[in-house]
Amino acid sequence: MKTKTVHIIAGPTASGKSIKALELAKKLDGVIINCDSLQIYNDLPILTAQPSKQDKKIVPHKLYATRHPNEVCSAGHWREIVEPIIKKVFNEGKTPIICGGTGLYIKALIDGLSPMPDIPDEIRARAIEMQKKWNSPTLHAYLQKYDPVMAQRLDPNNKARLIRAWEVLEATGKSLAEWQKLERMAPPAHWHFELHKILLERKELYQRCNQRFETMLKTGVLKEVNAFSARIDCGDVQSNVPLTKALGFKQLRAYLRGEIKKEQAIEQSQIQTRRYAKRQITWLRNQFVD
Repeated sequence: MKTKTVHIIAGPTASGKSIKALELAKKLDGVIINCDSLQIYNDLPILTAQPSKQDKKIVPHKLYATRHPNEVCSAGHWREIVEPIIKKVFNEGKTPIICGGTGLYIKALIDGLSPMPDIPDEIRARAIEMQKKWNSPTLHAYLQKYDPVMAQRLDPNNKARLIRAWEVLEATGKSLAEWQKLERMAPPAHWHFELHKILLERKELYQRCNQRFETMLKTGVLKEVNAFSARIDCGDVQSNVPLTKALGFKQLRAYLRGEIKKEQAIEQSQIQTRRYAKRQITWLRNQFVD
C-alpha cells in the first residue's frame, strides 16, 4: 500500500505551532487536527490559544472546542477519535496536519497504545457523574480497595486518570493494568509520521510567552475567565476539571476575586507559562530524538 504522510507539528507553548500548521496546510492542501489536551474543550478559547475564526476559515480545523469541560479526554480517548479523522482526511485527498503540544497524545498516535475496551454509554455517564460528586481522595480510596495496582500507580490527585481506571474496571471487571499489558495497537503500517519540532532559543521563547499573555489581556481573556469562573461557582462546571489548569487561569481568577493585584496575576501567569514551556522543551528533546 502506498505510504501516506501524517505531518505533526510539536513544540512548547507560544512557539508558533499554529502559524506553522497554517502555512503547511495552505501549501499541502491540509486539514489541521488539534493535539492539545485543553484546546479540545469548548471553553477558554483565548486562554488556551485556540485558532482564530479567521484561521479556521482559511483551512479546515478539527477537534477544537468539541468537548464539554466536564468530559474526560485521555491520550487513549484522543487516539480513538483522531485515527478515523486522519483516515477521512486521506480519503478526501487532503493532508492531515497534527498540531499541538500535548506530548502524550503524539506518543499515543505514533507508538500506539494497548487495546482498550469500549466503555458503554451508561458507564461513561456514571463516570461523568462521579467526576461531579466525588473528590480525588475518595476515588483513590475506592481504587485502593478494588484495584490496588492502579491505585499505587496513579497520582491520588489526578482525577481524570482515576476516573479512567474506575470506568475500565467497572466495564470489564479487569484492572486497567491488565489491559495495558496487552500488545500495543499500532497505527496503520503505511502511515509515515513526519515530525516538525519547533524549538526556539530560550530567550526568544520566553519573550513570546510574555507577549502572548499580554495580547490575551487585550483581547478579552479576563471576561472569558470571569464567565468560566461563574460556571464553576454555579455548579455547571466541576471545580477541578482540566481547564482549570490552563496557564494563567488560577491567577486571573484570584485577581477577579480581589485576592491579588492585577500586576501579580500577570507576573505569576507569565512565570508559570515560561516554566511550562521549559518542561515541554525538555520532554520533546528526550522523547523524540532527531
